[in-house]
Amino acid sequence: MTNNAVSSTARVLGAGLRALLVLTLVCGVIYPLAVTGVAQALFNDKANGSEIQDKEGQVVGSSLIGQRYDLPQKEGEESPAPDLKWFQPRPSNGLGTNSVNTQYSLILSGATNRAGDNEELIQWVKDAKAAVVKDNSTSTYQVKPADVPADAVTSSGSGLDPDISPAYAELQAHRVAEKNGLDVKKVENLVKDHTTGRLLGFMGEPRVNVLELNTALRNLVQD
Repeated sequence: MTNNAVSSTARVLGAGLRALLVLTLVCGVIYPLAVTGVAQALFNDKANGSEIQDKEGQVVGSSLIGQRYDLPQKEGEESPAPDLKWFQPRPSNGLGTNSVNTQYSLILSGATNRAGDNEELIQWVKDAKAAVVKDNSTSTYQVKPADVPADAVTSSGSGLDPDISPAYAELQAHRVAEKNGLDVKKVENLVKDHTTGRLLGFMGEPRVNVLELNTALRNLVQD
């Protein structure tokens, strides 16, 4: 009786151990390798984080996460001033600062959670619009408050939106051209080349990825 119980227990333990080894091999080795192989073969860019590289092959960030383009923060400043030689993203405290290089630091993610009639939010939008008009008006191009699109003065729900509207990119073209000593037409063509249309022609809105655009701008300036 005792021998039968021991033998039965040994069989159960042996079966359990074999099942553990097989499942570990299938689920822990074969399946992950298969999924990784398919992802690398069919979706290589997306599987590796949708990385963007400059012309030297240096990774400068991901096309899925926005970045800020600021000057070094000075002592006493509440926040760093924007580096106006680059196209600027949507307003957000959630974006890490980057000047088209390999340094990226995510601070936080999230929306303001303020209602549309919140006085503080309204003042932020007014201040942002005034800054957009001031920063983007040049000696040959005057921005009017009515020209400022909504995405230039409001953040996205996540605060990490990597895209801006073509209207906001085009509004910045004159300033970017002047700051970098480039012909405005060249910069405007750069914006057009990096404008993505609606998905399947009807879903979403046309957009411009700011990191891709600034990386192309950097390459143009260096040529």
